[in-house]
Amino acid sequence: MREDKNRYGFSGGDRDEIRIEGLEVYARHGVFPEETSLGQKFFVNAILYTDCRRAGKSDDLSLSTDYGAVCQVIHRFLTDHTYRLLEAACENLARKLLLEFPGVQGLTLEIRKPSAPIPLPFASVSVTVTRGWRRAVVACGSNMGDKEQYIETAVHKIADDMNCRIVRCADRIVTKPYGGVEQDDFVNGALLIETLYEPEELLEFLNRLETEAGRERIVHWGPRTLDLDLIFYGDEIIRTEKLTVPHPDMCNRDFVLTPLAQIVPDWIHPLYGKSVTVLLEELQTRAKQPAKADER
Repeated sequence: MREDKNRYGFSGGDRDEIRIEGLEVYARHGVFPEETSLGQKFFVNAILYTDCRRAGKSDDLSLSTDYGAVCQVIHRFLTDHTYRLLEAACENLARKLLLEFPGVQGLTLEIRKPSAPIPLPFASVSVTVTRGWRRAVVACGSNMGDKEQYIETAVHKIADDMNCRIVRCADRIVTKPYGGVEQDDFVNGALLIETLYEPEELLEFLNRLETEAGRERIVHWGPRTLDLDLIFYGDEIIRTEKLTVPHPDMCNRDFVLTPLAQIVPDWIHPLYGKSVTVLLEELQTRAKQPAKADER
C-alpha cells in the first residue's frame, strides 16, 4: 500500500495514514435488477493519506481528519446512490471524500462485495482505486487585448473549478515575443495548482479556458488572447499524441522559467535532474554568450 502511495506522489503531507477497515454498508449496487431493488451488504476499506503531526502534537480534533465523519459520508453516499459497477461506486466515492475532507491528500479505497452473483464458491469480489490531489505547474500568457484581464479571468476559473486548488501564483512579467513572429509583447505568469484531473483531463480543461477566451490557433507561435501550458505534472514524464510533459521547450524560455523560479524554485525536472533555478541560471548564462558565426 505504501508503494502505491509513493508511486502516485500526492502533494504534500501524505506521510501518515488513517485506516478504516471493514465498514459495513447495506446498499443497492449491481448489474442485475434484484441487486438494485433488494440490495446487499458491502464492506469498505479506506486508507487516507494525510498529515497527522499537528493533530498529534496538539490533541486537537479540528486539526485532524474526523474518521467518524468519513465513515458517515461513506455510508450516506453508498446508500444514497446506485451504480451498476463497483468501479463507478469506488471512483465517485473517492472523489467525494477528497472534495469533502481537505486534509486528505490522497486515498486508497476498496469496496468489497461478498454476495456478488457468481455461481461458484468464492469469498468476495472487490474493486480498489488509489486517487489523490496531484501538484501541477501551469504557465500562462497573453499578448492581445486586455492581457491582464484574460489571465486574471483564467486564474479565477481555475480556482472556481472543484477539481483544482491554486497553491501559488507568480508575479506577472512583460516579455518579448518568442519564435520570430512579429507581434505585441506578452504578459506572462505561472500557477502552482493541486488537481484531481488526470494529465489529459487537465489539458482539456486548460484548452477549454483558452477557447472561452477566444484563442485561435492560426499562426504557430503567433499572437493569442490566452495561452495556458501544462509544464509539470508531478514528476511524470508523458509522451502522447496530445500531450508532452514536462513541456518540451521550457528550458529555452525565460518567460516560463522566470515565473517558475518564483513559485517552484526547487522543482526538479524529471528528465534533466536539475531544479528550475538551475535551469534558469543556465539559460541566462547561454543568453550572455556571444553567438557563433554560423548562428548570426
